[in-house]
Amino acid sequence: MSSHTLQLTCPKGLELILADEAQTLGLTDVEPGKASVRGTGDIETAYRLCLWSRLANRVLLVLSEFEAADANALYQGLREIDWDEHLAVAGRFAVTFSGRGCGVDNTHFGNLKVKDAIVDHFREHHGKRPNVDKDRPDIRVHVHAFRQRASLSLDLSGDSLHRRGYRSQQGTAPLKENLAAAILLRAGWPQLAAEGKALADPMCGSGTLLIEAAMMAADIAPNLQRAHWGFDGWLGHVPALWKRLHQEAKARADAGKSKPPLWMRGYEADPRLIQPARNNVARAGLEDWIKIYQRELHDFAPRPSEGQTGLVICNPPYGERLGEASQLLYLYQNLGHQLRQHCTGWQAGIFTGNPELGKRMGIRSHKQYALYNGALPCKLILLNVVQAQFVVDKSSSNDSKHIEADRSARLTEGAQMFANRLKKNHKKLAKWLRKDNIECYRLYDADMPEYAVAIDVYGKHLHVQEYAPPKTIDPAKAEARMLDIVSALPQALDIDPANIHLKRRERQRGKAQYNKQDRKNQLIEVQEHGARLLVNLDDYLDTGLFLDHRPLRHLLQTEADGKRFLNLFCYTASATVHAALGGARTTTSVDLSNTYLDWGKKNLSLNGYSDKHQLIRADVMEWIQQDRGVYDLIFIDPPTFSNSKRTEDVFDIQRDHIALIQAAMARLTPTGVLYFSNNFRRFEMDADLEHHFQIEEISRDTLDPDYERNQKIHRTWRIQHQNVI
Repeated sequence: MSSHTLQLTCPKGLELILADEAQTLGLTDVEPGKASVRGTGDIETAYRLCLWSRLANRVLLVLSEFEAADANALYQGLREIDWDEHLAVAGRFAVTFSGRGCGVDNTHFGNLKVKDAIVDHFREHHGKRPNVDKDRPDIRVHVHAFRQRASLSLDLSGDSLHRRGYRSQQGTAPLKENLAAAILLRAGWPQLAAEGKALADPMCGSGTLLIEAAMMAADIAPNLQRAHWGFDGWLGHVPALWKRLHQEAKARADAGKSKPPLWMRGYEADPRLIQPARNNVARAGLEDWIKIYQRELHDFAPRPSEGQTGLVICNPPYGERLGEASQLLYLYQNLGHQLRQHCTGWQAGIFTGNPELGKRMGIRSHKQYALYNGALPCKLILLNVVQAQFVVDKSSSNDSKHIEADRSARLTEGAQMFANRLKKNHKKLAKWLRKDNIECYRLYDADMPEYAVAIDVYGKHLHVQEYAPPKTIDPAKAEARMLDIVSALPQALDIDPANIHLKRRERQRGKAQYNKQDRKNQLIEVQEHGARLLVNLDDYLDTGLFLDHRPLRHLLQTEADGKRFLNLFCYTASATVHAALGGARTTTSVDLSNTYLDWGKKNLSLNGYSDKHQLIRADVMEWIQQDRGVYDLIFIDPPTFSNSKRTEDVFDIQRDHIALIQAAMARLTPTGVLYFSNNFRRFEMDADLEHHFQIEEISRDTLDPDYERNQKIHRTWRIQHQNVI
């Protein structure tokens, strides 16, 4: 039987392990390449690779390789192939062109050139041509161009070999089957299975890792169930040879499945995935081998009989989007804790796209392999689980200290320093918090430059805003510091991790400041100086309550008795609630946002106030120019910059504050008071206004102890008419 050049394609990162597998299946002269392996073998070897390779995507039989300086040379080289050896004149074929070279830099143009060469060959020799059929061709022709050289192959696989056929239902981020097989091979599962060891997946999703592991243990060819192959209609196909190899594989599978099954269990917290995973197991014919249960990671504790040990394998979430990695920290810490508590003596393989999270498990890895999940670089972290084992991560500090083993939430040295700062800050504020019965306050504001976050306490919840790091900071280092922060919070403040809300605060431009960041729509009730207020800690950049204005809201409350109160740019009307609680005769609140006005209505209703407290949707600058109301107490806290799809006007605090204040003062009674505040750090009050009104800056008087470190958080003025005694 003649030999051929065979090329196997695979996911990036699997080349070396595929080369080893291919050699065991009979390929010789093996050479790993980029996302591929090349070697020599006969048709039997090619069939065996199709049937038994757990790692390859495709098995390509190379027909010709030739020089082609341009598209015409490519066409001529392909036309000279004796296509009658491979395809009947009435047959069907499909074409795949890849690469760049031979004068072709467009895959569509390349496909046309290949198709024309094949069709013209048959027309020249037979006067008629085969048809193109992308869905069910007799042969699949693959041409790869690189510089001035072309490689022509037949795809013997058909569909990619990773599609085993057992998985018609899957989770949101499933592993491809050949990547799952690579993870198991790198984790040493075949040897462990041969020793009769157990296997457990605490986050099994659609069950891919379990099924691939059971197929290895039971000696089942991964593509035994495949019904259609790329060589089915190929004229060079040898059906008798294929039938023999297939029957041999089926006999091995029957023998393997007749053995006593190993202990293999999968656990999944999402109830929606349980039945789909069980269905996948059933389609693979492995119900006797694999059992899947609904169970939270917190309850993961594999218990095979007779104290048996084995391999824990899993593919936890990676946290690819902003903030997700930090939110997943506790999951990885919990996984490490469960392994130490319940899997002593076991081996573990954790496949993750975020190795920094893997470090936070608190178990020393003895080996790591670089792999790719699609285009995402990942690592397989291999662990030997030893009880009470702990690894000190020194990435955040050069000072090495011993940290006691087996604590429920382990901290790096940097995280411990951060936790100490939080405790110090809380201790400093504790007396004031108790005295004034404050439950919403700022605890930390980038006190340590390397940990650039603002942390606000809202009762039993934490609102953590990460200041976007400069572009000069290594993103991996910034992510590691953020993980330090998140890991320190539950320990330092004795707070439930589920009540930690993470955001990144970046410079907002235009309408971005109002964009939703999430869609949880969860409102949490908090209290402040007798007012009940609703905050949303997830969906927007701001929460609905500006904590730095706490003293100013309280001031308004103490001065509101019997007054007609006007709140411009009212936001969620928290200042209005305080004025109403202070005995305001009437309140009028104006804002352009329906969202904030609805929020304000809820705040007023929560405190028992009716519609006599007006909430008006309008452009503030237009409304105040037209209003004819009279007010004794006015509060204005405008944004620095604002635009809206509802109006063509753009509000700029520095430019527009003169007209705004003048219009508001026209509505203020002779003895009334206007409080004007904003947080634009470069703001300058217009000097001419001081010739017309009494203006006193009271910024320092409107800051509580939690903002002592950031006294420029806002500026506030008391404005009255001239000659007011």
